[in-house]
Formats: sequence, structure tokens, C-alpha cells
Amino acid sequence: MILNHLMGLYTHPKEEWHTIEKNHEAVKSSLSHVLLIALIPTICTFIASTKIGWNLGVSEPLFLTANSALMMSVSMYFGLIAGVFGLAYLAFWMAKTFDASPSFTQALELASYTATPLFMVGLAALYPSLWFMMVVGLAGLTYSVYLLYTGVPIIMNIPEEKGFIYASSVVTAGLVLLVALMASSIILWSFGLGPMYQ
Repeated sequence: MILNHLMGLYTHPKEEWHTIEKNHEAVKSSLSHVLLIALIPTICTFIASTKIGWNLGVSEPLFLTANSALMMSVSMYFGLIAGVFGLAYLAFWMAKTFDASPSFTQALELASYTATPLFMVGLAALYPSLWFMMVVGLAGLTYSVYLLYTGVPIIMNIPEEKGFIYASSVVTAGLVLLVALMASSIILWSFGLGPMYQ
């Protein structure tokens, strides 16, 4: 069922990882989770950009045109999904180094449920203030990293000592992936696909 592990990851994450490990679902379940949860930041940032306005603290709130916000939201949606699949692939690819042999489904479960707190940060965009987004974003990032460190040994079936190094490698790969996504955004902006303000 879609979102069936959401509350458990927030209330009792280790037990929930064990539940996920025991009852591996099909790829379509993790995919459905990612497709649905990625709508949260996409829709909230669209609303914030067109209806509320972003407060950067130095001038009047900034608004995007509806077309520009829509184009950027759609790009963001597919970028988030690509990021989760990229992280899943990297976790799957690195598994051999740590004597783990997960299926791609396990790696996708790890990536999709680990990314969930970051995607939930999108709700904070409904109060589009730069400082507020940074604080909430940092909290979401911290919890995502915590979920990753607790989930890797359980989902990948490896000892905690190896799990720590494995999770650190996944975090590093995730940061490289994030930089690549940011660089691709900058490249697209240089081709005239950047934001258009009202």
C-alpha cells in the first residue's frame, strides 16, 4: 500500500526498517511512494512561487509567472524522481564492495524511504521565507541521513560496522548526485529556461 510506512519511519524508524525488510514489496510500491511524495514539494513550491511570493528578507516578496513556475515545478518533480533512482542505483552498485547482495528493489526502498523527510520539507514552502526553509530543510536533511544510517544495515543485511561505512559512502554519492542536479539546473538556466519574475 502506498505510504504505508510513512508514520512508522517517523515514530519508530528501526522497527519500521525491520518491517520493510521482512515484507519487501514490489518495485511498483516504492515507485508509487516516490511518485506521490515528490508531488508535495512540487505543488507547494508552485503555490508559493505564484500565489504567496518568496520572502528573501531584503525586499518585497518575489513572484514567478505561472508558466515559469509550472515549467520549474515539472522539472523539479522529474529531478526529484531521477535523484531517488540515481541514489538507489548507486546504493545497489556499491553493495558488492561491502559484501552485500541486495536486489534493486531493496536499494529503491532504501532510497525512497530515506528521501521521504526531504520531500516532506516541501510543506514548509507554504511559508516561503528563506530562513524558515533553511531551518526546516536542515531538519529534514538530518532526519534523512539518520534514516539512511539506521536503514542500511537492516535493508542491506550487513553488520552495523560495515553499514556505517556503506551509509557514509551513500551519503557522499548522494551529495555528488545533488551537485550534478544543481549543475544541470544552472546549465538549463543558461539556455533561457530560468525563472521569469512578475
